[in-house]
Amino acid sequence: MPSIHDIKSRINSIKDTRQITNAMKLISSAKLKRARQQLESTLPYFNEVWGTIGDILLHLGAENSLFFATGQEEERQKKAFLVLSGDKGLAGSYNQNIVKLTEEKLKTNPQVILFVAGHIGKNYLTKRNYRVKVDFEHPVQNPTVPRALEIARTIHQAFISGEIDEISLICTKLITPLKMEPQFLKLLPLDPQTFNIDIQTGIASQGYIPFEELIYEPSHEVVLDVLVKKYLKGIIYGALVEAFTCEQSARIAAMDSATTNADELLEKLNLAYNSARQAAITQELSEIVAGAEALK
Repeated sequence: MPSIHDIKSRINSIKDTRQITNAMKLISSAKLKRARQQLESTLPYFNEVWGTIGDILLHLGAENSLFFATGQEEERQKKAFLVLSGDKGLAGSYNQNIVKLTEEKLKTNPQVILFVAGHIGKNYLTKRNYRVKVDFEHPVQNPTVPRALEIARTIHQAFISGEIDEISLICTKLITPLKMEPQFLKLLPLDPQTFNIDIQTGIASQGYIPFEELIYEPSHEVVLDVLVKKYLKGIIYGALVEAFTCEQSARIAAMDSATTNADELLEKLNLAYNSARQAAITQELSEIVAGAEALK
C-alpha cells in the first residue's frame, strides 16, 4: 500500500494538472466565442461576392473562363490539396482525423502537392515524405482575413501559372459543439453549380435571382479574376475560422474530460489518503497501548 507521503504527492500533482486543464478549457471557450463572432461579421460581404460571380457567370458562360470546370476531371493530373490542421495538440482526435482523411485521398494519387497550414499536420506529412510545399508556412491560430488572402493568392497564382490544374480543401466542419467531421471540398476550378448555374444550359437554376443588368469595367473577365481571388479568400477564411472553432471545441471537450477524470481520481486518492492516515493513527495508538501494557 502506498505511503501517506506518496499519496499526498500524487494528490498535489493531480491538483496542479487539473488547474491547467481547467484553464485551457476556459481559454478555448473564449477563443471559440471570438472566432464565431469574426465569421458572422464577414459573411454578408462574402455572400455578395458569391452573388456577383454567379451574375458574371450567367452572362459570360463557364466555357469562356479559366476558373470554371468544363472538361473531365480525369484530364486534370496536376492536383493539390490545401490541408488545414492544428498548430497545437491536446485537442482529442482533431488532428488525427484531418491527417487520416488526407492520407486516404493520397492513396489514389500520392503525387498530389500539399499546401499545409498548421504545424501538427505539416510535421506529420513531411516526415512521411509526401510532397509538402516547405515554403508554405501559415499558422492557423487566430485566423484573420489578411492571412486568408495570403493563402488565396498563393494557390491562385499556382493555378493560373499552370503549376496545378486542380486544388481541393481538406478541413474540419462543425456539425454540433460535440460533433465535427473532416471534409473534402474542391476549390479550383470552380463548379458552376456552386453558384446555382446550370453548365449545360448556361442559365440560372431555380431559386437563383440574378442581378439587374450591370456593366462590368474594364471587362467581365478582369472583374471575374478579381472576384475569384475574393471568393477564394472568403472560402479559405471561413474554413480557417471553422477549423479553428472545431479545434477549440475539441480541446474544450478533451480538457473537460481530463478535468472530470482528475476530479474522480482526486476523490479516490482522498479516500485512500484518509484510510492510510487512519491506519497510521490506529497503528500508533496500538503501539502506545502495547507499550503501556508492557510497562505494567
